[in-house]
Amino acid sequence: MSHAQSSRRTQAATAGMWAFLASLGAAGAEAQTPYSVEDILSAPFATDLVAAPSGSAFAWVGYDRGARGIWVAEGPDFVGRQLAAWSEDDGQDLSQLRFTPDGRQIVFVRGGGPNRAGEIPNPRSEPEPASRMVWVASLDGAARPLAEGTSPAISPDSRTVAFLNRGQVYTVTLDGSESAGPLLRIRGSAGSLTWSPEGDRLAFVSNRGDHAFVGVFGLDDRSVRYLDPSLDRDGNPAWSPDGTRIAFIRVPNEGGRLPFSPVRSALPWSIRVADIETGTTREAWRALPGSGSAFQGVSGPALVWLASDHFVFPWERTGWQHLYSVPVAGGQATHLTPGDFEVEYVLPAPGGESVYFSSNEGDIDRRHLWRVAPGGTPEALTSGTGIEWSPAVTADGVLGFIASDGRTPAHAEVQTGGERRPLVDAFMPDAFPFESLVEPQQVTFRSEDGILIHGQLFLPSTGAAGRRPAAIFFHGGSRRQMLLGWHYLRYYHNTYALNQYLASRGYVVLSVNYRSGTGYGLDFREALNYGARGASEYRDVIAAGHYLAERDDVDPNRIALWGGSYGGYLTALGLARNSDVFAAGVDIHGVHDWNVVIRNFVPSYQPETREAFARLAFESSPMAWIDGWRSPVLLIHGDDDRNVPFSESVDLVESLRARGVEVEQLVFPDEVHGFLLHRNWLEAFERAAAFLDAHLGGSANAGGARP
Repeated sequence: MSHAQSSRRTQAATAGMWAFLASLGAAGAEAQTPYSVEDILSAPFATDLVAAPSGSAFAWVGYDRGARGIWVAEGPDFVGRQLAAWSEDDGQDLSQLRFTPDGRQIVFVRGGGPNRAGEIPNPRSEPEPASRMVWVASLDGAARPLAEGTSPAISPDSRTVAFLNRGQVYTVTLDGSESAGPLLRIRGSAGSLTWSPEGDRLAFVSNRGDHAFVGVFGLDDRSVRYLDPSLDRDGNPAWSPDGTRIAFIRVPNEGGRLPFSPVRSALPWSIRVADIETGTTREAWRALPGSGSAFQGVSGPALVWLASDHFVFPWERTGWQHLYSVPVAGGQATHLTPGDFEVEYVLPAPGGESVYFSSNEGDIDRRHLWRVAPGGTPEALTSGTGIEWSPAVTADGVLGFIASDGRTPAHAEVQTGGERRPLVDAFMPDAFPFESLVEPQQVTFRSEDGILIHGQLFLPSTGAAGRRPAAIFFHGGSRRQMLLGWHYLRYYHNTYALNQYLASRGYVVLSVNYRSGTGYGLDFREALNYGARGASEYRDVIAAGHYLAERDDVDPNRIALWGGSYGGYLTALGLARNSDVFAAGVDIHGVHDWNVVIRNFVPSYQPETREAFARLAFESSPMAWIDGWRSPVLLIHGDDDRNVPFSESVDLVESLRARGVEVEQLVFPDEVHGFLLHRNWLEAFERAAAFLDAHLGGSANAGGARP
C-alpha cells in the first residue's frame, strides 16, 4: 500500500471512529455545562499497551479514578475485559507488563520505586510499609504475587521469570514449583535483563556508578562474563536472532557534566558487537562528531537487531531524533526517517523485518504511527486530528495503540483491515464532559531572541464578552512537549484536564512549549544557557505573557502562571522576576534553588568546589530574585517527593513570609512527585482553580480589573 493510500484509508476510518466516540457523550452539552474537576478527571487512562508474542491478544493498564487494573483483549474480536483489578484509590501503580512467550499469561509489577531510604511509596500512610511485587495473571484465571521485585524478564520457555530485587538478579518459576531466590550476586546494580533466544543465557547491565558493564550469565555453567569491560558506560544489550552474539551501546565517560545544562555534542557513542563463545568484541558503528555525538535514547529499545542482520537505532545527526540502520558487519548508516520531525516510541515488528514508531512528522504538535524497514520508506499507519502512540503488534500482524484527541482522553484501540476502534466500548463515564470541552488551537509566537515558541490556546466557549483573566501553563521535565490533545503521560494527561477546566470557567489558557523541551529538534531541546546555566527559557515565559497581554480578549492585569516541577520552577521564576506582569501563580513541587535540586540527582555535587557554576545556578533560580516577588502564590507539594526535595517549598515559604508575600499551601503527607492518589489530584486542582478565581476573578468578573 502506498503512503497516500494508507493515509486516505486511515483518515476515513478515523472519521468514523470519532463519530462513534461523539455518540458516547451525554445527551447534549446543556446537561454537561458547567462541569467539575471531578468530572473532567473521571475518564480512565490507558497505558503500558503490549501484544502477545504468539496468538493474538493485547494487554494494558487501565487507571480509573485511582483504581488500577490489567485489561486484556483477545482476537479475533478484540473486546476488552478486565483481568485483574484493585478497586481502591491506593496509590500503588501497575507497570512493566510482559506477556509470556506462549501468550497465555501476563507478568507485571505492582508498586512504585523506592526512595533513597529504600521506602516504597505509601501515599495513604498505611501503618504497614508498602511493597513492590512481581505478579502474574493468567488469561484464564486470577492474578497472584510471585515475589518482591521489579523489571521482570520471562524465559523463552515461559517457565522462569528473572527479575531485580535491590539491584541483584533473582528468579522464580511461574508455576510456583520453585520459590524466588538469587540467581547471581554482582557488584553494582543490575539492570536491562535480556534472555538469549534459547534461554540458556541471561544478559544484563552492571551499573557501577561512574562506569557500566554488559555481562552475560550462563545458566549451564553458572558463569559470568563481562563483554569488553571498559572505563565507559555500556548498555542496551540486544541479542542476535541466533543467540551467538550481543550488540550493545557504548557511551564514553565525560566527567563534570551536570543535569539541567545543555549538551549539544560529546565524545561520540558507538555500537559494539561481541561474540559470546570467544568473547571477542568489535566496533560496528560510531557516531560522527557534532550533532548526534551525544547519545539520546527513545521510548522502547534503543538498539534493534533485525532478522536481516541490520541494526536500527536513533541518531540526531541532522539535529532531529531519527532512525538509522547499519549492517551488523559494519558500514555507513542509512537514514530511514528524513525530515524535520522527531521519532519517539519504537517497537520491533514480529519477525524482526521492520520497526514501528511514532513521530510528529507533518503534525509537529501531535503524534502518529509509522512503519519502516531498512531499504524502504516510512509508511503512515495513522493520521488526522487525533494523537496515537505506544504501538503494539500481535504475532499475526494486528496493530494496537493508545490514542486520544482534543476532547477524547487516552484509550486503547485496535486497527484491522484499515479500520480502527476502541478496545473497550463506552469507555467514558456519563459524568465526563465530552461535549463541553474545547479544541485547543495551535499558536506560535517569537521569544525576544527570535526563537519560535509553540503553544496550545484554550479559548472559553461560554461566558461574558470582554477581557478575561488568563492562565499560562508550563509543563514539567523539561524534556516534555504538550500536544493538541490529551497527553500520553498520565501526569500531563491530568494537567491538560485542568487547562480545559480553567477554560470552562472563563479563562484564556495558554500552554507553552518552552525551549529545552522536546519535539522541535536537538538545538531547541539543548537550548543555550537554559536551566541552571542561565534560565534562557525565561525569555519564553515573558514572551508568553506579552502574547496574552496583547490579545483583545485578555485582561493584561489578570494573567496568572501555573505548572508543576520544571513548570513550577518557571512559575516561581515568573512571580519572582515579574510580579508586575503576573498577578498570581500556582507552583506545584517547583524548583527554587538549582544547587539543591542538582544535588538531589547528583549526590556528589558540591557547589563550594564549583563556585562559578554554583553562582550562575543560583542566579538562574527563583530564590535569587525573591526580593521582587509580590504576587500571591499557592504552593502544592508531597513530602515524599523523590524528584524535587520538599525542602524547596519549605525554604521558599520561609523567605516569602519574611517579605510579607501572601502564600497558601497544600501539603500531601507521604505523597510522591507525580501524585499517586487520585484524590490528591482532585484536591490539588480544586484548590488551584479556587485560588485563581479568588485572585483573578474567574468567569464571574470576566471584564473586571485586577484585584
